[in-house]
Amino acid sequence: MSRIGQQPIPIPSGVEVEIEGRHVVVKGPKGTLEHHTPYMITVTRVGDALTVARPDDERENRALHGLTRSLVNNMVVGVSEGYVKELEIVGVGYRVQAQGPSRLELQIGFSHSVPVEAPDGVTFEVPVPTRITVRGYDKQLVGQVAADIRKIRKPEPYKGKGIRYADERVLRKAGKSAK
Repeated sequence: MSRIGQQPIPIPSGVEVEIEGRHVVVKGPKGTLEHHTPYMITVTRVGDALTVARPDDERENRALHGLTRSLVNNMVVGVSEGYVKELEIVGVGYRVQAQGPSRLELQIGFSHSVPVEAPDGVTFEVPVPTRITVRGYDKQLVGQVAADIRKIRKPEPYKGKGIRYADERVLRKAGKSAK
């Protein structure tokens, strides 16, 4: 039995959940998210919680059981609390400037500045010129936007310059050795 799939999903106050067959819609103060569950997995509401069930113990059903429970739980947490990813910029002269809540200008060692636009549901904050905070209610979208920003200038292993996650450790390599 899936240990993750068995756990009920608590529904906080202010969050509405609509289940129509395989289609799950979660509405909250931060936004609205939708998900289509696989045909063999069922999501039901029991009081102030959601439960996810599977028909049998086949390998595919066991895998989809825990996955579906995690995705629905991420939706409930996202519309009630939201998700945050923080990025750091390391390098001499590397900085970021906010052009409103949904646009950034990165100056990271190229001959030009790099503009970054946020999709709907994602906002940027720049508390200091070397830190970016990505906020949103869709966990997958927040993570993808942060990964796309990091991909513009990945941290390099010799000096550690580039864009990295706030909690990321960059393994450093030794430079050239003298003879």
